[in-house]
Amino acid sequence: LKKSYQKATLETKLLVVDQILNGQISNNQASKKYDIPRTTISYWLRKYSTLVQQNMGMSKNDEIKKLKEKIEELEFQKDFQQDIIADMELITGVDMSKKSLPKTLAKEIEQKKKQRIKENGSMDVLLT
Repeated sequence: LKKSYQKATLETKLLVVDQILNGQISNNQASKKYDIPRTTISYWLRKYSTLVQQNMGMSKNDEIKKLKEKIEELEFQKDFQQDIIADMELITGVDMSKKSLPKTLAKEIEQKKKQRIKENGSMDVLLT
């Protein structure tokens, strides 16, 4: 004769899973206390851990996406600022970046200036 079990509510499932994961009771104790088969409890625990992993995976992906967007935005800003500095240096003939910026940035601006001159032929274009 098969024992009939009533369907556990979500609250019961969460309560049991929570108590087991917190080490308050064992699977066996939970099975006796709540009159739920151990196999059912094992199944709930498996489902719960899968859910947790999925959620963690999703939030990681969101985080990565946000960081990539932020990097693109910052790269764009840097590029724009360097363009302005390159133009100013070409117009004034003063190498501000060499004096006041870190070597790597000054080099990047130098490249931009060379590119500008290559594209425009000479400085006169920028002045008009």
